[in-house]
Amino acid sequence: MKVGILCRVYDLLLDELGPQHWWPADTAFEVVVGAMLTQQTKWTNVEKAIEGLKENDLLEVDPLSRADPGLLEELVRCCGFYRQKASRLKGIAGFFAEHGMENVFSMPVDELRRTLLSLKGVGNETADSIVLYAAEKPKFVIDAYTTRMMKCIGIEGDYMQLQGMFEEQLPKDVGIYKEYHALIVEYSKAYCGRNRCNECILKDLNENGY
Repeated sequence: MKVGILCRVYDLLLDELGPQHWWPADTAFEVVVGAMLTQQTKWTNVEKAIEGLKENDLLEVDPLSRADPGLLEELVRCCGFYRQKASRLKGIAGFFAEHGMENVFSMPVDELRRTLLSLKGVGNETADSIVLYAAEKPKFVIDAYTTRMMKCIGIEGDYMQLQGMFEEQLPKDVGIYKEYHALIVEYSKAYCGRNRCNECILKDLNENGY
């Protein structure tokens, strides 16, 4: 792969869309909840669930860890897999209640990532979203949009391989990582999700140059 192609993609997306200012949340714990709920559902459903949690004063660590399971299931039902997600939300809230979210987030980035991955329902993408957007530590998030976009320009690999490529080519900067991930998602929804391939500003890029 030609050195710098991922930086070139970032510049093109930023010029096209402008800054996205992600993650849309008022607190670090709201980021955690959103990252857990957004698995296999649309963000509009997550927003609905988060609003319900706020209305019931459950968008804080201690109250959520003690929440009635039945109520919690009803509040997150719109996100699908509601029993599983309710249970996992209580689990991660309980973990933070026991260990302190500030203490957990003060861990070195790789230790924090391993700790999050040890929790039920937390996979690579969820862990990295929490690390980057809630703990404000540099871990690049790879999602389905990223994998698809990279494949279109001739760059393929599994989660960890793609993450390694991004982190090798980009400055180790939380702001850039956040912005880049947000740009990929928003651009993909506007173009890839609507099959506007002939209009794509990245269509002339490939692994051999640009």
